[in-house]
Amino acid sequence: MSLTPVPVALKALLDSVPGTTVAETLPLAQCAGRVLAGDVAALRTQPPFANSAMDGYAVRADDLSSAKELRVIGESAAGRAFAGSLAAGQAVRIFTGAPMPDGADTILIQENAGGVGGPVIRVLEAAAKGRFVRPAGLDFSEGEVLLKAGRRLDSASLGLAAAMGHPSLSVRRRPLVAILATGDELVLPGEPVGPDQIVASNSFSLAAIVEQAGGQALDLGIARDDHDDLAAKIGKAKTAGADVVITLGGASVGAHDLVQEALKRQGMALGFWKIAMRPGKPMMMGRLGQMVAVGLPGNPVSSIVCGHLFVTPLIEALLGIPDPARDRSEPGILEIDMPANDEREDYLRAELALTIDGWQVTPFAKQDSSMLGILARADALAIRPVFAEPANKGERCRFIRLR
Repeated sequence: MSLTPVPVALKALLDSVPGTTVAETLPLAQCAGRVLAGDVAALRTQPPFANSAMDGYAVRADDLSSAKELRVIGESAAGRAFAGSLAAGQAVRIFTGAPMPDGADTILIQENAGGVGGPVIRVLEAAAKGRFVRPAGLDFSEGEVLLKAGRRLDSASLGLAAAMGHPSLSVRRRPLVAILATGDELVLPGEPVGPDQIVASNSFSLAAIVEQAGGQALDLGIARDDHDDLAAKIGKAKTAGADVVITLGGASVGAHDLVQEALKRQGMALGFWKIAMRPGKPMMMGRLGQMVAVGLPGNPVSSIVCGHLFVTPLIEALLGIPDPARDRSEPGILEIDMPANDEREDYLRAELALTIDGWQVTPFAKQDSSMLGILARADALAIRPVFAEPANKGERCRFIRLR
C-alpha cells in the first residue's frame, strides 16, 4: 500500500466529518472556550447615549471661544444624569461615562478649568466641538452582527456578548472523543510494572490535545491484544455516542496489531492507512457509522505529533470553526545544517529562540519517536518536506508551534 501524503490524509479526514455537533444554549458564564453555533447581533446600542470620556465640564464649544467664565448649574455622573438643559454661558460638572446634558457638545477637561469662586469656572484653554465626547453608538448599534458563527469565545468576545445584552449564547456541543489505548504491554501510572511492560502515557497526552482543541475526552482504558476485549471497548464508544474514537497502538503490521481488523469487524470503512510522515506513518482513519475512527501509532511521540496535525483540525471541523485545514506553520531560520529528506515529511522536535531576524529553529539531535523527554522540551515541530534538498544553517524553514 502506498503512503498517503499528509495534505491528502488531512483532507480525507476532514471530508469524513458527517457535520458539526448540535447547538446548545448555555449561560454566558459557562461559555468560555466554547464555539458559537450562530451569528450574534447586538440587542442594544452601545453607548446608548452620548457621554463624557473625561472628568471635567459639559459645555458649548461656541462659549469657549468667547467666554472666559462659565456658570456651573449642576452635575452629571454615571447613572445619575443632569435633568436640565444647558444654555449659553453655562456649564455642568461631569464625570467619565456620565450622560451629556441637552445643549452641551464639548467637554472642558478639569485641567483646563480654573476656579473663580462660587459656581463659576474660568476657561483656561478652549476645546473644539465634540472634544472628549463619546457619541451614542460609538461602539456598536442595535442589530449589528458583531460575533460570527465558528468564533471561539475568549475574554474579549464574552465581554462583548455581555455588553450586547446577551445573558446566554448558542454554542456547539463539545465533540465527544473516546480514547482507547491498546496492548498487553501497557499498565496505568501507579500500577505495578512487570518486566515486559511499560506505563501507558499516550491516552493522557491525547486527552489533553482533545480538551485544548475544544473536545471532551472519554477514557476507555486499555484494551488487551484480544478481539473480544477490543470489540467490547469499541462498543462502549458507540454506546456513549462518541463523535470520534481514537485508538492508540496496534495499527501497524505486527502479529499483535489487531486494531484495524477489530474496527473492520465493527463495521469500519477504512479511509486510509499509512501516511508519508515521520513520526506517525502507521496512522489510519475510517468511518464507523456516524463516528470517525482514528488509529494512531503506539509510540508516544508519534501519537502526539499526529494529535496536533490531525486530531486538532478534526475537532475544529466538528465545532464548525472556519478553515480547519489551514496552514498552521510559521517561518523560521534553521540554526543547524540538515541532510536531504526522503519520501516521508519530517516533523522534527525543535527549540525556538527569537532573534532580530526571526525565529531561530534548532532541531534536537535525537528524534526517536519514543522519547517523551525531548518532546516535552520542544517548542515546535520543524518541518522537512518530502525529498527536501540538504539545507544549511541560516536557511529558511517552516515550523509548527507546540505551545
